[in-house]
Amino acid sequence: MRPETPHPPLYSPRMNKTAGLGVVVISVLALTGCGASGAQAPTRHIKQVSDGVEATSGSIDIRDLLLVSQPDGSAALVATFINQDTAGDSLTGITVGGIPVVITPASLPLLQNTPVIFSGDSANATGVVPALNAPAGSRADVVVTFAHAPSVKLSAIVRAKTDYFSSVGGEAVPSASPSPSATK
Repeated sequence: MRPETPHPPLYSPRMNKTAGLGVVVISVLALTGCGASGAQAPTRHIKQVSDGVEATSGSIDIRDLLLVSQPDGSAALVATFINQDTAGDSLTGITVGGIPVVITPASLPLLQNTPVIFSGDSANATGVVPALNAPAGSRADVVVTFAHAPSVKLSAIVRAKTDYFSSVGGEAVPSASPSPSATK
């Protein structure tokens, strides 16, 4: 007759704790949806944090581009353009629904890490789409062209001139083009 061992080697107390911990970890990941998708998890691909659309053309980032409808039927452009490259570029034009945006100042160089900001307290440029007549909540096709970077096509939302956007439009026209930043 063979002597019996109190606990077979496969079922040691340490193995039971490890297996129990593994079950808990797998359960938590399964219940929260984390870990199952890895690099393809939907939460890893969220980039847009505002109503505005975003795009990249070469080294130029376009952030938070949207339009704010104005009482006269025009629309004000809200957007930020940032060139990440040491080589300069320039914004040569923007159209919305085929209508050219009136940009002030007329020449907008895109220098490294020097944002060109349309609308708001930090604005150094303005853009007006005359007679767009797009209702709030609709979308408008926007085409942005640059001197060197490829053009970009976006579908921007039109917001009402209320709440957060109540002061957008009618801003004073900037008198000078953006200057190079102190930190390059």
